[in-house]
Amino acid sequence: MARRPSARAAKHAQRAKPPATNPCAPGQSGGQYQPLTPAQVQRIYTESLRILDEIGMADVPPVLLKQALAQGAKVNELGRLCYPSSMVETIIAGACKEFTFYGRDPKHDIQVGGDRVYFGTGGAAVQTLDLNNGQYRPSTLDDLYDFTRLVDQLPNVAWFTRCCVATDVPDLYELDVNTVYALLRGTTKPVATSFTLPEHVDPIVDMFDMALGGEGEFAKRPFCKAHISPVISPLKYGEDAVMVALACMKRGVPISNIVAAMTGATSPAPLAGTLAITLAETLAALIMINVFEPGYPMIFSNWPLVIDLRTGAFRGGGGEMALLNAASAQLSNSLGLPSGCGSSMSDAKVPDAQMGMEKAITALACGLAGGNMVYESSGMMASLLGASFEAFVMDDEMLSHVHRALRGIEVTEENLGFESIKAAIAGSGHFIDAPQTMVSMERDYYYPKLADRDEPIVWQESGSMDHWARAKTKVEQLLQHQPSYLTPAIDAAIRHKYPIKLA
Repeated sequence: MARRPSARAAKHAQRAKPPATNPCAPGQSGGQYQPLTPAQVQRIYTESLRILDEIGMADVPPVLLKQALAQGAKVNELGRLCYPSSMVETIIAGACKEFTFYGRDPKHDIQVGGDRVYFGTGGAAVQTLDLNNGQYRPSTLDDLYDFTRLVDQLPNVAWFTRCCVATDVPDLYELDVNTVYALLRGTTKPVATSFTLPEHVDPIVDMFDMALGGEGEFAKRPFCKAHISPVISPLKYGEDAVMVALACMKRGVPISNIVAAMTGATSPAPLAGTLAITLAETLAALIMINVFEPGYPMIFSNWPLVIDLRTGAFRGGGGEMALLNAASAQLSNSLGLPSGCGSSMSDAKVPDAQMGMEKAITALACGLAGGNMVYESSGMMASLLGASFEAFVMDDEMLSHVHRALRGIEVTEENLGFESIKAAIAGSGHFIDAPQTMVSMERDYYYPKLADRDEPIVWQESGSMDHWARAKTKVEQLLQHQPSYLTPAIDAAIRHKYPIKLA
């Protein structure tokens, strides 16, 4: 006679199921943390307008110069393109405030803008922390595909930007093509990539159309955005990047215009000065887009970065990074623009305590400040030079805690629970068995699966695994996932037309 499952076993099975309502779902509201006062926000903004009006931009491509001059820009005595404050504010008023960043599967669609906060990836790591030996080696196309199908299963990574560069694909066209093919094959989440040259845009968007089933389909639901850096700090345009942006606009590719100045190098060492000049530069990128097509979907990605002034080396972790990017989100949001900021760019080389500290403080700061799209928030190591499989799953769980913090505390009559308090005091003297406790248990609390919460003796008896080892085991499980998001017929057609290298 088969044994009936015990009540205890049934209870454990019930608790193992996902909660009916995710207590820390992505897309929570931010804005609780405001490192700048309203007066400081206004002063920095006013200074950025002054920079654009009196100093202006250099190295302006002729096509942009002609378009900007026709809409009120001017050239100063130094030959720099200057934008009057009235022109800038008109551009801001007509700029895109919200848009949908589509997934190939509609369940992954993201509404960008307002106070919603989403975390995703970024970076261009040339090295990958090998899952088997824990040593860095050059990143490969296989690594990129493996990262893609890993992220496909991580609930807190809302979109996937290629996090590493396939160093085994030296040809620039083949690199761009194979990068987006890996994204298409590995996930149906929103994705992002970069285009090395403007002439690469059309064939790649054609590939997107093929993946969706026909010409013009991508334009209906753009699921890939372009990461472009059209401004070279300090206060110069980069012609190649500007031309890539214009090519993307012709095909309806949403744009994340990224400005990434470095304190004490390409921006002033004082943090206020960096915020003023980078806001001006990101506004220059906004103007570049909107003089051609007002209201075009663009993420206002102002990423002030920090260098170690003792060595001149970029440093992605620390309080200054947290503060600067939180302030950047606050400034962008004050203008009503879809904001992008950077976090979790740990300087640590392995998934250790330093990594956890640096990633958590920067991710939480950007989230609480209300950055709509928080980049670099998963997997990046070694000051953006490396990417780690284990860090991806660690970061995903860390982001659950961040989302929970963003959700805040719901103060209602039910949650205050006067009657529950009264009943407990008059009865058992505790709240363990209160009906309110059982409801709140899953609704209000997040229970990590990777972090260890066992007693020391249980941990020892289970093998004394540290966080890195548990993460490695989890990655190995998740990489059993072999998605087939391209039908055999579409895959064959893409392989016939493009130099695809993935097996």
